[in-house]
Amino acid sequence: MACQACQERLTYIREPFCTKCGKPLEGMKDREYCDSCQKRAHSFDRGRALLCYDDCVRQSIAAFKYHGRREYREFYAREMAKGFYELALRWQPEALIPIPLHASRKRKRGYNQAELVARELGRLWGVPVDTGLLRRRKKTLPQKQLNERQRRENLKAAFFILADKVKYKTVILIDDIYTTGSTMDAAARILKEKGVRKVYFLCISIGSGR
Repeated sequence: MACQACQERLTYIREPFCTKCGKPLEGMKDREYCDSCQKRAHSFDRGRALLCYDDCVRQSIAAFKYHGRREYREFYAREMAKGFYELALRWQPEALIPIPLHASRKRKRGYNQAELVARELGRLWGVPVDTGLLRRRKKTLPQKQLNERQRRENLKAAFFILADKVKYKTVILIDDIYTTGSTMDAAARILKEKGVRKVYFLCISIGSGR
């Protein structure tokens, strides 16, 4: 749970934002896409994030991911459920799919923060959460250490799906932070190769679209 003082420090994303990835476009009302989405095509269809990735959110997510503050999932999921309810009605997902951690990293951390948020969000919306479909094949380097080209290389063949064909036609990927979209693209690409038609994403936070 977030205390009132902390909640007042959070910057929620409002329009204008990139219509593809949801990055805020402050002061650029005439722009449809952020710089990144203008330059490259994405494998996902659309996505949104709840909060701007500033110092306050960075500290909060770090505590959630690395310091055992699992209870934060309740606040994040509740705010996402409220803020993206109408969007989810339009997208009509058959399942929420959290971005997986490599097994060794999950063992070390004790949990996958994206999975915790997805399960709570699924409970609030009444949407199934599939944690076994998308798997991580290799232990990738932390994305925050890499530039955009290195991020794409880092995630090549990072994910796999055991089934020959996926039963879902529309899914929403869930993660904590969106930076360049490399993670979402890699996950969306393998899902679409297995028969999913529409892959959207929702994140807790996202950087600026400039």
